[in-house]
Amino acid sequence: MGAQRGKDLLLKVDENGDGVFDTVAGLRARRIAFNAETVDTTVAESAGRWRELLGGAGVQRAALSGSGIFKDAASDAALRRLFFEARIAPFKAVIPDFGTVTGPFQVTALEYGGEHNGEVTFEATLESAGALAFEVL
Repeated sequence: MGAQRGKDLLLKVDENGDGVFDTVAGLRARRIAFNAETVDTTVAESAGRWRELLGGAGVQRAALSGSGIFKDAASDAALRRLFFEARIAPFKAVIPDFGTVTGPFQVTALEYGGEHNGEVTFEATLESAGALAFEVL
């Protein structure tokens, strides 16, 4: 994957569960992180005392985060509703020249800020809440 414009990474939500994903906001900074816990199976007889891991046994998770300005009042309201209702909803992250990651996420942090002579900005963090699907673009 070559260099890509950061603005092309999109975060979308299907708030109503009807299969229609809407772009959440005008994100200026975005991040998606994938993590997998390991299960250590090292014993005294492990070769050379090297750590041994049990493949496929750890918990996998993903975290999406972004900051920017809301596209419109509807996208602000949608994300705010999901946060205050602690509701899990389908989200989609579109990563240019890589693919899309789709699955259930919960909004775990939502922050607002702004300068005296500027626009209101927000920061949001989402944590995966189930199996994710990856589709190559």
